Amino acid sequence: MKLNVARADVWVAPVEDKVGGLAAKLEALAAAGVNLTFIIARRAPDHPGEGVVFLTPIRGAKQIRAATAAGFRKTTTQHSVCVDGGDKPGLGAKITAALAGAGINLRGLSTGVLGRKFVTYIALDSEDDAKKAVRVLKKLS
Repeated sequence: MKLNVARADVWVAPVEDKVGGLAAKLEALAAAGVNLTFIIARRAPDHPGEGVVFLTPIRGAKQIRAATAAGFRKTTTQHSVCVDGGDKPGLGAKITAALAGAGINLRGLSTGVLGRKFVTYIALDSEDDAKKAVRVLKKLS
């Protein structure tokens, strides 16, 4: 099985929990030519009226300026690895078992499948864990 494994910088911003709150954030990035491959947005239940959005990638000076102006910052507390390839039954179990076997605790995991392809973003607690995860997952290919 061929897997593509790479680090992914995650950007985060607060979002007003109101109609159009997320759209305003994304429109600012679209105007700068940002082509996002991953977005997670949700309410902050412990902070009424607020939400948060996590996304990737932001690349180049123009995109960084637009993201910063829209209230985004590259997170330094969440380290992410992107894995993609052909989908097969049990692949999620194989990926998570390999990480567990290497002693890596997951902060979060998000996966989507489209047709015969999958993409998974794995959130980890440290830079060292992310580097180790990349090494472990590349051995699965």
